[in-house]
Amino acid sequence: MQGFVVGVSGGIDSALTSILCAETGKKVILLNLPIRQTDAEYDRAQLHIADLKKRYLNVESFIINLSETLTVFEKTLPFDIKENNLALANSRARLRMTALYAVAQANSCLVVGTGNKVEDFGLGFFTKYGDGGVDISPIADLTKSQVFSLAKELKVIPEILKAKPTDGLWEDGRSDEDQIGASYPELEWAMDFFGDSNTISERQKEILAIYKRFNKYNAHKMNPIPVCKIPLELLGLLDS
Repeated sequence: MQGFVVGVSGGIDSALTSILCAETGKKVILLNLPIRQTDAEYDRAQLHIADLKKRYLNVESFIINLSETLTVFEKTLPFDIKENNLALANSRARLRMTALYAVAQANSCLVVGTGNKVEDFGLGFFTKYGDGGVDISPIADLTKSQVFSLAKELKVIPEILKAKPTDGLWEDGRSDEDQIGASYPELEWAMDFFGDSNTISERQKEILAIYKRFNKYNAHKMNPIPVCKIPLELLGLLDS
């Protein structure tokens, strides 16, 4: 493979990931993939892309607006998907994944994941076969706090550093904290907590409950897909 394709959302994770890819000196293709995006998210993504293209000669970019694609998809379904907001949000992420892989395969590149440790291995806060569909994950062993620290070191633009983290899948621009009910520092604490829950504050108990709920319900995203294991004696019958 000759390089990397990164979807740039206007958030801190994709900003850091794209800089790390650019630092390799390999070919880097940045994609801004708006789907009914808020102006703030779109503008931050474009500012970051422009900044990287100034700093790195190996970076190129494209804007692929998938809003009309989603509209056609909605009309094609035999029911109104807009009645289920989560299904619609996840469909947006899967459309982006399809675009990322189309561009990557056409350019002999890898699709680079932008998920961090808390999202990918704690909460399962990503879309299965959407932003979870990637080839490599450079920052998946970093907490959000570590992502911010490294992003500052690598001079991510201020507009992104000060923006509230969001998954960019909702037209109202809701933040991750709005959806989860806890901040990333709080969730990082919960991910590392193995002590006596009787010794912690009421807010900490609430955070722990939020973390455990997400971790349990989203385990299907983080664990290997269940496979029906056929007993040897039955396999023998099938082969005979």
